[in-house]
Amino acid sequence: MGSLSGAVADEATRTLPHNWQMYYQPAVTEVMRDVEKFHTELLVIIAAITLLVSALIIYVAVRFNRKANPVPSKTTHNTTIEVIWTLIPVLILVFIAIPSFKLLYLQDRIPTADVTVKAIGNQWYWSYEYPDHEGLGFDANMLSKAEAMAQNKPYLFAADAHVVVPVNKIVRVLVTASDVVHAWAVPAFGVKIDAVPGRLNETWFRAEKEGIYYGQCSELCGNNHAFMPIVVEVVSEAKYAAWLEHAKGGVASNQTAAGDEVAALAVR
Repeated sequence: MGSLSGAVADEATRTLPHNWQMYYQPAVTEVMRDVEKFHTELLVIIAAITLLVSALIIYVAVRFNRKANPVPSKTTHNTTIEVIWTLIPVLILVFIAIPSFKLLYLQDRIPTADVTVKAIGNQWYWSYEYPDHEGLGFDANMLSKAEAMAQNKPYLFAADAHVVVPVNKIVRVLVTASDVVHAWAVPAFGVKIDAVPGRLNETWFRAEKEGIYYGQCSELCGNNHAFMPIVVEVVSEAKYAAWLEHAKGGVASNQTAAGDEVAALAVR
């Protein structure tokens, strides 16, 4: 990302997956932080259950094998044990369900939006519209390998146009598709929602840091499914206002609000 400033370049690099990555990309929204927290809690619970069950299996195999226990017990019921192995799983499920429902509510309840963006999945690129600004829309296609290399951008992640949004503002994303089922997903935002033809889904995010954030279609939509990158550029309010003014002016440009990234903006 040689064309970016240092801080933005670091942020862009950090939001890309890398080889042998073991955890999520850095979160920049409240929703994604809650997703990470819930994931960690589940991991602890699953690990504890796995260790307990493994220990019980080993104990039973050693203590009650034919050699160690030649005369097996004829007990068929133990009320205490039956109550315990019924109640404990129920309590575990309740313990998991409460934060799960809270997270689902947080993801589903969309606050009053400051900016609305409409994403339309096509075979195989994304079209974007800004309904609050009539006539503002553009297509975002993946850069070819030669284009990505020439511009020092990540191949398979870079697109020729970015979704530009202001930092620390509620962004509502309306998602649909024109042909088959796609999915609009940006890991750093904790956003992933299906784009279904004939249906308008919606999600939201509030990015807390300026930078460039990458995502991809996460639905197996066809043979070019992997060629639907998503690039969201989070900028200051001043840069966003400047970008809007430039875009609404009907001037085709290859500059985004950051002034450095190629966006190939086309105003309809």
